[in-house]
Amino acid sequence: MRIETATEPGTAGVPNEDFAAVALPASGAGGVVVVLDGVTPPPDNGGCVHSVPWFTARLGGALLELASARRESALAECLAEAIARTAAAHQDTCDLSHQLTPQATVVAARWDAEAVEYLVLSDSALLVEDTAGVVTAVLDDRIDRLRAAGLRLAPLRNREGGFFTAAADPAVVKRAVTGRLPRADVTALAALTDGAARAVEYYAVDDWTGTFALLRKSGPERLFARVRALEAEQPPPGKQHDDATAVLVEL
Repeated sequence: MRIETATEPGTAGVPNEDFAAVALPASGAGGVVVVLDGVTPPPDNGGCVHSVPWFTARLGGALLELASARRESALAECLAEAIARTAAAHQDTCDLSHQLTPQATVVAARWDAEAVEYLVLSDSALLVEDTAGVVTAVLDDRIDRLRAAGLRLAPLRNREGGFFTAAADPAVVKRAVTGRLPRADVTALAALTDGAARAVEYYAVDDWTGTFALLRKSGPERLFARVRALEAEQPPPGKQHDDATAVLVEL
C-alpha cells in the first residue's frame, strides 16, 4: 500500500485551515482517510472564540477515531457523532447558531477487504480509480449548481435549497454524498480540497484523470505547483491562493 499526503497554506504565515489524516489498523486490513477544508471565518469569527484550525483538528480527529474504531457504524453516523462532540466542546463559550460558526467541508473514505465506503460533503473531492484505470470523481455539486443558476452563495449556506457544510448540526450528514463500492473494483483513492483542485474546477484546463495521474506520478507538491502557477498567471477573485491538501492512497 502506498500513501502520500501533503498540505500547503494559501498564504505564508497564515494558519492552514485544512486537515488531513490517514489511519491504518494494526491488523493491516483496511483503513480510513479524512480530509477537511475549514471555511475562512468573517471578522467576528462567527461568534466563536476558537480558530478554524482548532475546529478542523477537533472535528477531523473525532471523525478519524470514530471511523476507525466503530467500523460497524456508517461514515455518516461517525460524522454525526464527531460534529456533536465538537459542538459540545465549545457550545458554552461560542455562538453555534451563527451562520458562519466554524465549519468545514468533509471527504472521508474507509475500506476493508470487502468494500470501500465514502462520504463527501460540500466542495472537496474524492477521486476513485478502478481496475480499468478509469478515474471517477465523487462530488457534492450543490455549489456548482447554485453558481450556474446565478445565485449568491452566502445566504444559502446550510439552508434548504442551498449547500451544506459540517458545522454544529449533526443532521447535516443527511445531505452528504455517500456510497459503497466493491473493494475488488478499486485500486486507488485521492482526496483533494478545492484549493488543490482549481486546475479542474476553476481554470478548467485539466480533468480529473490528468489530475490523478499527476498526483500519482509526481506527488502532491507538483500538483500544488501546477495550481499556484495558474493562480499567478490568472488570479481568481477573492483568495488568490487557497490552502491546498491532497491525499493519495493506492490500495
